[in-house]
Parts: sequence; C-alpha cells; structure tokens
Amino acid sequence: MDTGSIAWAITATALVLLMTPGVAFFYGGLVKAKSVVSMMMMSFGALGLISVLWILYGFSMSAVDAPTDFAGNPFADFGLGSLATGETSNTDLLGATFGATFAIITVALISGAIADRAKFGAWMIFAGIWATLVYFPVAAWVWGGGWIMELGNTLGLPGVIDYAGGTAVHINAGAAALALALVLGKRVGFQKGITKPHNVPLVLLGAAILWFGWFGFNAGAEWLNGLANVGLIVVNTLGATAAAILGWMVVEKIKDGKATAVGAASGAVAGLVAITPACANLEPGWALLLGVLAGAVCALAVELKFKLGFDDSLDVVGIHLVGGIIGTLYLGFFAIGTGLFTGGDLGQLAVQVIAAAAVLLYSFAVAFGLGFAIEKTIGFRVKNADEVAGIDTVVHGEEGYALSEL
Repeated sequence: MDTGSIAWAITATALVLLMTPGVAFFYGGLVKAKSVVSMMMMSFGALGLISVLWILYGFSMSAVDAPTDFAGNPFADFGLGSLATGETSNTDLLGATFGATFAIITVALISGAIADRAKFGAWMIFAGIWATLVYFPVAAWVWGGGWIMELGNTLGLPGVIDYAGGTAVHINAGAAALALALVLGKRVGFQKGITKPHNVPLVLLGAAILWFGWFGFNAGAEWLNGLANVGLIVVNTLGATAAAILGWMVVEKIKDGKATAVGAASGAVAGLVAITPACANLEPGWALLLGVLAGAVCALAVELKFKLGFDDSLDVVGIHLVGGIIGTLYLGFFAIGTGLFTGGDLGQLAVQVIAAAAVLLYSFAVAFGLGFAIEKTIGFRVKNADEVAGIDTVVHGEEGYALSEL
C-alpha cells in the first residue's frame, strides 16, 4: 500500500481516538459542576478498557467466516500475535487500531444517558460485557462479513449501506442508552429544567473536537480504497453538520424563543450522527437536506423523555438513536443509484429498516438485561444523597474545580 494511504490511516485513527475525549468534554460541560469528573471518567474508562479488550479478542470477534456466524472466534488471534507477524502486518495492525477507536467511542456514547447517578465500577463492568456481547458481534454483522453485510445478497436486494456506523455505532449505542436509562431510573427531582449545563464553553469545545475528529471517522476507511470517494465524504460531513445546526436552531427559536449555544452544539452532533452511515452514498444537496431534517427532528426528539417519562440525562436517545435511524433510513430514499427517488426502488429502504431494527432490538435487550443484573447485584446507581450532592468526591475523590472558599 502506498505511503500516502498509510499516512492517512494513522491520521484518521488519531482523529477518531481524539473524539472520545471530545465526548468527555461535550458530556462534561452538560452536567452539573460536581459531577463533571465522574462524567468525563466514564469516557476515559471506556478508552482504557475497550482498547485492551479489542486487542485481546475484540478484533478477532469483529469478522466472521460465514454470514450465519454470530461473531468471530475470540481466541482465533488472542492478543493479535498472528496479525503482528504476518506478511501484511503493517497495514493489518493499522486497520485493527482504526477499528478499535470505533469500539471505544461507541461505548463512551452510552454513558451520557446515566449521567449524575452511576457508579464507576458498575459502569466499567457493563462497558466490558456490553462491548463483548454487543459491539464486537454487531461490528462483524455490519462490516466483517456478517448477516447484515450480506443481507442484500440473501434477499436479492441492494446491500445494506452503513459506511461509518449508523447502525453499528449510533443506533447500537442509543438503544443501549435507552435501556440503561430505564434500568437506573430518573434522577432525583427529574423534570424539565432540573439541571442546566454548568459549562457551555466546554460543551462547544467538545462539539468542535467531535466535528474535527469526525472527518477521520467518516473518511478514515478510504485509506483502503485509495481515497477514491474521500472528496464526497468530506463535503457531506461538512454540509450535513452545518445544515443540522441551522435546523436545530430554527426549531429551538420557534419552540423556546431563543437559539442557544448548547442547541447549536447538539445540532452539530445530530448532523454528524445522521451523515455517518450515508456520507459516501449521497449527493451533497441531499446531504444538506438530511442535515436539516436531522437537526430539526432531533431538536424535537430530545423532548420525548419528558413526555414518555424516561431520564436520558444528556439526550443520547434523542440525538444518537434518533439521528442514527434518520441517517440509516434516509438512504432508502436518496442513496445514489439505489434510493427510491434516485434511481432505485423500495429494496434499499427494506434492507435499511431490517438492519436498523435488528441492531436496535438486540442492543436494547442485552443492555437492559445486563444493566438490570448489575443493579440487582452490586448496584449500578449511587445513593440519592450522593447524587444530589454531586458524585465526583464520592466516586473519585476529586473535584472538577478547586475553588477558593473566599
């Protein structure tokens, strides 16, 4: 492989890895000041744990020999010893590392649903088991030769399109987030306006880092294709995200009378989520429309938790689950050459729906069962008194801000 493609692979891997600290900043700014360390540590804990599990056995599980396989054999190359000594080890190890960054951020995203009330140890146990039972197999289904990747061939329809993770990352994480929000229950005094972001600049910094890293997230895999579609991916990643900011702010202005900085940041993330599966398969104009729709719909979707009575603290469901579904299904209508309105028929939409529904239901079921088991054994949620006081000092013995008593 040429040195330019290898250089891009390293750069893209670093960009996607940076996104997990970006999530930490984004989530950290949204919680109260006495919970910011706890919130950010859940992202950094995921970074440490999932990296190790991916090298030990996660990468081996992320590819299958036949579409009927649930997941790859975790002991096929335990610790990547064989991969490191093969003839193509240089590029193989780069690919494995790039894949690790996706696993890490998918797990980190879930944590926003249980902000302000989760034990760190319980979270780490959940993260490791969920990654093993859900993310690693689903990655094989979608990208590693599994049944979703081969669904089109099986049904005689177009193949499922999920270029960078609408199903495997965002629907996957969003469904698990919903499950954990239900298991842990509502925060003390849960109601609209109960808490406000303690640090809006931190939220904007996190969103900016995410957008920056997302160019590696969406365009990173192009190193395997000689960067053939990188221009389309890059312009769509810019355009859909920018349009989503506008869509969110317009809805926010109409609904609440003000367009906020947190709303703009959330709109950017919603646009990034929606364009993730579609970045290589939409003309730029359709990507702009997708962004506007994602921003507007997600701005409305984040209110569902108050209507339906579940406490998704930082709107993982409203942004990642809803945004992931929008981006995945949108391809059924506007994917280049196969969308219903762009030269195809209902076949593309059919396979997109099947893939999205399967990942959503599987992730939700496993996350709910796992979270319930942890809550009923070692306990997942902190005491109410600790939650009200702020959990940083109780869980980590640290404070986010060392403020003078004077």
